[in-house]
Amino acid sequence: MSLLNTPFDPAHEAALVTGAGNGIGRAIAQALVGEGVRTVFADVNRETVTAAVQASPRPELAVPWVCDLADPGACDALLAEAQSAVGQVTHFVHSASPPRREADHALAVSRETWEQMRAVNVDAGFHLARELARKLIAAQQPGSFLFLTSLHAGTPRNLPHYSTSKAALAMLVKELARTFGRFGIRVNALVPGAIAAGGFVADPALARHIPLGRLGRSEDLAPMALAVLSNRVSAYVTGAAIVVDGGLSLTNWFDPPALDDL
Repeated sequence: MSLLNTPFDPAHEAALVTGAGNGIGRAIAQALVGEGVRTVFADVNRETVTAAVQASPRPELAVPWVCDLADPGACDALLAEAQSAVGQVTHFVHSASPPRREADHALAVSRETWEQMRAVNVDAGFHLARELARKLIAAQQPGSFLFLTSLHAGTPRNLPHYSTSKAALAMLVKELARTFGRFGIRVNALVPGAIAAGGFVADPALARHIPLGRLGRSEDLAPMALAVLSNRVSAYVTGAAIVVDGGLSLTNWFDPPALDDL
């Protein structure tokens, strides 16, 4: 049987995905249960996470959990629920992120909005990953963690709370990969481009700057996420940041050359 036909070992692996109610988190969580992996779908919105579970290929393998990860107590409750519902979590995906508004530029963003973005993106991501790693280390089991960062971890976005939190996540991935690697726990990042999903409403005109000619969809991230999460497919990959952006990061001030004469 082809390796790619069996990327996971459902009998011994389980997953936790934050931000699983919509967008990229939803697509990844649904893809995991489609591979037979018991998965906790964690989200701040009960309605969307319930719908995400119901629309999954195998809803019986999906466990919804509603919590606000800005609250450290909610993170602890989520860890306890995940352990109870699916057992040892071996695969962790941190996709949760508060909504971002174009009005929240450097001179306008409130202290509350700034702190919430950091709390969900960075603080919750670190706390959940560390506690899950502790359990895996104690059990002497391998694991695979995946963080959703952004192209704006390296380029300004006019949303300083968002860009700086994603930049922090990008370094957190490297820190955790370096520390956890000796225990067989891999930590990587997916770096999305203009993905029209979740809290991001992209201007269709942006497509002209994307070499592949279209905006991205959540479903464009899921296959790559599965490949990176799989300890069979990506066993020697850690500390990596895989860009999935249709080539958007190649954009410069010049349009591509005319190729009409080919």
